[in-house]
Amino acid sequence: MEFFKIRKDIPFMRHALTFNVISAVTFLLAVIFLSVRGLNLGVDFTGGTVMEVNYPAAADLGKIRDALAGIGYRDVPVQNFGTTTDVLIRLPTRKGLPQAHISDDVMAALRAADPGAQLRRVEFVGPQVGEELLENGGLALLFVSIGIMVYLWARFEWKFGLATIIANLHDVVIILGFFAFFQWDFSLSVLAAVLAVLGYSVNESVVVFDRVRENFHKLRTATVPQIIDNAITRTLSRTIITHGCTQLAVLSMLFFGGETLHYFALALTIGICFGIYSSALVASPIVMWLGVSRGDLVRPPVVKEGAEYNRP
Repeated sequence: MEFFKIRKDIPFMRHALTFNVISAVTFLLAVIFLSVRGLNLGVDFTGGTVMEVNYPAAADLGKIRDALAGIGYRDVPVQNFGTTTDVLIRLPTRKGLPQAHISDDVMAALRAADPGAQLRRVEFVGPQVGEELLENGGLALLFVSIGIMVYLWARFEWKFGLATIIANLHDVVIILGFFAFFQWDFSLSVLAAVLAVLGYSVNESVVVFDRVRENFHKLRTATVPQIIDNAITRTLSRTIITHGCTQLAVLSMLFFGGETLHYFALALTIGICFGIYSSALVASPIVMWLGVSRGDLVRPPVVKEGAEYNRP
């Protein structure tokens, strides 16, 4: 299905150098933000206390934050959890203070502000567990990247695999750069979104590269830039439909999913936008710079010795 059909190929590769420069600048800015500001790691990674508190009526989150600020917990994540009467609070660890005392102090402050507050559950995450989660998350990113590269190398050619990994890592680093610059809370759900973006971006790259391989067979007199331009142009309608529908679903989570899904949906929103850009305008130019040719994808026919042709 196509909403529109482009008759003439758009000369994307004519501006390949411009696209690569833009990508390099955004990548370097993201790396600088990560180096200077770092990620604002959540309780999942740093360790701390997670409390679920229930109220008889809709909870006033501003009032809860003020009560927590009164006992020294400023700028801690406070969000509705499931319903407007359930609140999830994430508290960092405090040196020299047992975690059991933290939950007691918090509940005392919350009940002083609203006597109807009731503690539903409390969980403690130790710093050691947080470090293990962070290490395992990094390993997950590494293994996913290696798996994608091996898959594309086997399906197409090593130049396509290398270009896709560079483009996908470009997306991941930019997402992390946004979280570092704005100091948004980086939790396990955000890490899951980053891994989802890796898989999502590679799907778009496979679609474009499949058309490139097909064009090498069909457009025998075309140059490599013309073949890549045709591949991107012919998949543009599909890209807009697919990514547009996906982005609508993600935006609904972002605006209506509450604070629990906010950063997860935000990471997906950034990743999808840059994933569209990188798959077509980062990976494809890199493949061209690496010198892909018709000989890489179109194998000459194998003539078996002794074979007979034009048998009567």
